[in-house]
Amino acid sequence: MARNIEPTRIKASPPAIGGRSLGVAAIDPVPIYRDGLSSVIHRTHGFHWVGHAGSHHAALQLCEQLKPDVLILDSALDPSCHLTRLLASGDPALVIVILIRDINRTPQYLAAAVGAGAHAAVPRSTDPRRLAEAIRRAHTDRRYLDPSLAALTARPKRQPSPSADGTPAPKTPMPLSRREYQVLQLVAEGLENSAIAKILFLSVETVRTHVKSILRKLTARDRTHAVTIAFRGGILVTVVDDTQMAPAPPGATPVPAPQAAPLIG
Repeated sequence: MARNIEPTRIKASPPAIGGRSLGVAAIDPVPIYRDGLSSVIHRTHGFHWVGHAGSHHAALQLCEQLKPDVLILDSALDPSCHLTRLLASGDPALVIVILIRDINRTPQYLAAAVGAGAHAAVPRSTDPRRLAEAIRRAHTDRRYLDPSLAALTARPKRQPSPSADGTPAPKTPMPLSRREYQVLQLVAEGLENSAIAKILFLSVETVRTHVKSILRKLTARDRTHAVTIAFRGGILVTVVDDTQMAPAPPGATPVPAPQAAPLIG
């Protein structure tokens, strides 16, 4: 059963000298890391904490309802950059800062993230001062790359990952709309249409229509098959452990996505 993901609205801190305070939110699956980000933002002059989410559909809801200026996104939660693309297209004013984990520290991932609409990339292990500077620079210049990641901007060699039969595995495009993506996330958590409708503030009939569209677009027989296809294609991601997340490999049994974390101040 998914938790209520309706965000808690909070009052913004006083505007910074010479400009307004920037609202910052985070999308990260690890609670203790989210708490650390919240602490950094709270004690940084000119920033205020908007909230956080721990899943894709909660991230989309957070941005729709609370409209942060800057969103900090864990790279391992979005290995195919589908979420980045949906967030960027949904709000062109939103500045997206990707925290790069070691598993995603490749030229290919960085290029994909920038192509999907990310404005900045910073190592997830960066210190608070450098993160705050990256947020400011990204918001001001709409582009920032941490110096330690500069080597990744070199033109990458083509090294596609082979599939099970030895042929190169093509990248899976995002075939779903923003709302269909949210519905699929909740279907993967095992929720029925009525529960999904309540979480997304939709009618049951509207959710049913979205589910039918998802099945058609993914060429799936039923809901379970759609979830399996989405995990295998990298549209949905599965938690490997607290420090690594990745798309389920071809042929692997899909693991249900983690339950949505509540959005908190």
